[in-house]
Amino acid sequence: MQVTDDINKLLEIFPKQLKNSLEQHPQLGNLIEVVMDLGRLPEARFPGGAEYLSQIPVSHADLHYSTSRVGRFSGDNRAGIEQTLHRISAMRNRSDEIIGLTCRVGRAIFGTINMIRDLVETGNSILMLGRPGVGKTTALREIARVLADELHKRVVIIDTSNEIAGDGDIPHPAIGRARRMQVAAPELQHKVMIEAVENHMPEVIVIDEIGTELEALAARTIAERGVQLVGTAHGNQIENLIKNPTLSDLVGGIQSVTLGDEEARRRGSQKTVLERKAPPTFQIAVEMLERQRWVVHENAAETVDCLLRGRKPGFQVRTVSETGEVTIAQESAPEPAGVMSAQPFGVGGWRSSGKMQAIPLNPDREREGGGRSASRVRNPIQPLNPQERYFEQLLNQSLGGETGFLEPGSSYLDQGSGQETRFLGGSSGSSFASAPGPNGEDLPLHVYAYGVSRQKLDQVIVAMQLPVVLTKDVDSADVVLALRSHVKNHSKLRLMAKNRHVPIYTINSSTIPKIAHTLQRMLQGDDAGIPELTDLSIFTQNGSDDELEALEEARLAVEQIVIPKGQPVELLPRSAKVRKMQHELIEHYRLKSSSFGDEPNRRLRIYPA
Repeated sequence: MQVTDDINKLLEIFPKQLKNSLEQHPQLGNLIEVVMDLGRLPEARFPGGAEYLSQIPVSHADLHYSTSRVGRFSGDNRAGIEQTLHRISAMRNRSDEIIGLTCRVGRAIFGTINMIRDLVETGNSILMLGRPGVGKTTALREIARVLADELHKRVVIIDTSNEIAGDGDIPHPAIGRARRMQVAAPELQHKVMIEAVENHMPEVIVIDEIGTELEALAARTIAERGVQLVGTAHGNQIENLIKNPTLSDLVGGIQSVTLGDEEARRRGSQKTVLERKAPPTFQIAVEMLERQRWVVHENAAETVDCLLRGRKPGFQVRTVSETGEVTIAQESAPEPAGVMSAQPFGVGGWRSSGKMQAIPLNPDREREGGGRSASRVRNPIQPLNPQERYFEQLLNQSLGGETGFLEPGSSYLDQGSGQETRFLGGSSGSSFASAPGPNGEDLPLHVYAYGVSRQKLDQVIVAMQLPVVLTKDVDSADVVLALRSHVKNHSKLRLMAKNRHVPIYTINSSTIPKIAHTLQRMLQGDDAGIPELTDLSIFTQNGSDDELEALEEARLAVEQIVIPKGQPVELLPRSAKVRKMQHELIEHYRLKSSSFGDEPNRRLRIYPA
């Protein structure tokens, strides 16, 4: 990366004693800012901390010396040095006299855009978030230059404080061919934004520090006119914008919605929920955690929806090394306490910590699609009550033959997976395998999901490229997919499906393998899915806790990362005997795995199908 800071021009505004101290300082190239407060010792701030520049307190004469060598202070108490990117901010007393200065070093860093260049080239609007001093303005400046010079777009910068393109009437060369519009007063920024679109035909608008409701509204107006926006906003993370009523419109706006009883039961949520009002103004959100480490949400709408539903969204972590090499890691946010989540290559988490926690039986998480059925967890299983035992007996008695032919009104139960299929329509002796859909309907297959995690369904459909469309209307559905516990207590759903001759497929929990297995049965009619496991001990030799723990780790990695996200996963180092058991378990899922590394750190790597 190439850095241009014009540091000598900044040193010229300081009194001679301070200037000499700074010129002789070994970390001058890393200087962040110089603070001069009346009656206090002047200090210089560096990444590693602050140091005093003199043992003589700052006087009125020192402040006057510095302010007389900078530009005019605007309504936001900011000034600059002509043809530089430095920013001088003033503190005033109640009489409007300057009693303190913060002299921030402005640097043009060429190369920062490499971390998100692919996103900039898509033409989607990008919102940069981060704490002060993390480099948001520097990134905006570089993005504007690349868009104007290298991508040959018409770029207009709304420079409220002359911080992006420097002080003075001539913009700093760091913005390239991009044009800059100055703002007379901070409260007029939203008007200048609209003026830029109406008068200068830009293809890209660059805005720094969107902070008011009028500015957020102006940004939405600009985006709806087909102009790409690149801007920053107050807030460290996207959650901060959701909770900020003034700026929430940047990510689509938030509204309270009251659901009907059936919809609330289907979602497994309360009747009053928060939902996004409109598409986000910015399609991409970037959280600048550090200068060399950014978190990217490529689909801001999906991220907001996940957060409003109480789920943790997926995201990218992009880092850049000292040599300029960019690394992109696809990650998921940490699971709630007590839940272990596998991570892709090179990512921290449970694998780097060397610890694994057991998954507790949690009915709420199971309803949301995040848990697993009780029969698959190595915890004491609660006995079934008489009603549930009777229902299980009825299902077992409904087991059909092995020919794959079903009579209308009959039920079929897969004993290996614990899944029941009710065939309520069609002609006698019809074969599932001979028709594109369960009743011979044309593909794509329209599925009405009841009580099943829609997120998991979407993951399976996309990952396996299934010709399935999810519908919210039973009348337009070809088949119903529901949780078994919901079907037992919902006679109305069974009656609606029977009257419309729509088959009902039931599963006992919203896990990825069960959903994938059932969707394959819908489409193919044969047992093409992955058989469910009832007991991990069948893969062990002596059933020790270490062996079961290793198998549990492998199963979670497959179900939470490899199958739904199509990503390879590395497991913890294990002995040769345990690795062999893990290989057999992975083979059960019809996936490939290999051992690599040297003992005692040799471990398994699981590959997607």
